[in-house]
Amino acid sequence: MINRDIAHIVIELETPLKVGSNASDFLQDSPIQKDFNALPMILGTSIAGVLRKDFDKTRVNDIFGKENGSKVIFSNALLLDENANVSETLLLQKSKFLKIFDNLPIREHTSITKKGVAKENSKFDEEVLYKGTRFKFSVEVIDDKESFEEILDLLSSISFRLGGGSTKGFGKIKIISIKTENFSLKNYASYSSSLNYKLANTYKLKTTTSKDYTRYLLKLTPDDFFIFGSGFGDEEADATPVYEKVVDYKNAKLSDDEILIPASSVKGAIAHRTVFHYNSLKGNTIENEKGISLLENIFGMAKNSKKNIYGAKGKIIFNDCYQKDKQESKVFQHVAIDRFTGGAIDGALFQEKTIAQKDEWEIEILLDTSVIGTEKQAFEKSLLDITMGMLPLGGMTTKGHGIFGGKLFIDGVKYEK
Repeated sequence: MINRDIAHIVIELETPLKVGSNASDFLQDSPIQKDFNALPMILGTSIAGVLRKDFDKTRVNDIFGKENGSKVIFSNALLLDENANVSETLLLQKSKFLKIFDNLPIREHTSITKKGVAKENSKFDEEVLYKGTRFKFSVEVIDDKESFEEILDLLSSISFRLGGGSTKGFGKIKIISIKTENFSLKNYASYSSSLNYKLANTYKLKTTTSKDYTRYLLKLTPDDFFIFGSGFGDEEADATPVYEKVVDYKNAKLSDDEILIPASSVKGAIAHRTVFHYNSLKGNTIENEKGISLLENIFGMAKNSKKNIYGAKGKIIFNDCYQKDKQESKVFQHVAIDRFTGGAIDGALFQEKTIAQKDEWEIEILLDTSVIGTEKQAFEKSLLDITMGMLPLGGMTTKGHGIFGGKLFIDGVKYEK
């Protein structure tokens, strides 16, 4: 007799999520995917694609299908409201909580050349979902309980990410709940496909260990001040740190602004320093013309249609970092200098606001275990440079900001040089 195992899964974003709609509008270069209520959603095909990639390679075609159809069905992931329900019909009016998602965070970027500097006229932005946002989706597997449970367990993998930009800090999730039920052919008729339908059992995820990634953890404390610039000013300063809000389901609202260390900024600094160490270890110099400017095997390579370069995804995963703002900041006054006379430029006074609180930050980085030898050694040297204050992070580093000290842990073990 045919049986169907069905799960309803609630996930929460531990870092922002980028699920592009392959469209653009007057406000954003890359707005996110939305449903018929103009609420954020994640397509089931996106979830299926990630899980298929991580599934047992010897059985993946039999379960996910190739030519003979699929044994597994994924629903779209719909936004959870303040009552832990999803909206599956047309809303005549959104609640105050759902209106939070009418205006989403915008991340600004600029394309980088192979030399690690900004490319001219290449600024673009991306719309992302708030950290803390929750979604609900279903998984249905026909006559294969073992594969059903294996698919659910993959959701807790340390490297599981949804959406785009996983190497830039996006798409990390945590499981809030998994409810399951087994239906025979006879009682399947009583099952409603609604995600608000209550399933009977709670599924307990099995502990999984990743053999594909090494986990690096930086525990860092700033020496003095640091700033990851927002690109905007306020009433106090012309340059301010970047902040973002987080969705608070307990109180059904957005949190106050939290300090953000964007993974893309940390990645850029580490990528540049890793190249330095790699060239040093290899004895590459300008004189012998053997130096490289980017380690594509670790950090990936940008697509370039003019040069017929298809691009490649890196073998490293970063996470954005957040921390509650204690309103501890310091504003520095500056004046622009004329490069020819060395004197102050008239009317060129400006201010920058820096973060002054000295809390510990934890930056998690996952590196594919296929990266070995000199490349891995150079990467680890770069991480050690950060812990010793030799590689500043953020902006205004030439003025003494962004120096951190701390410890490096590899797969939970403190790294001793």
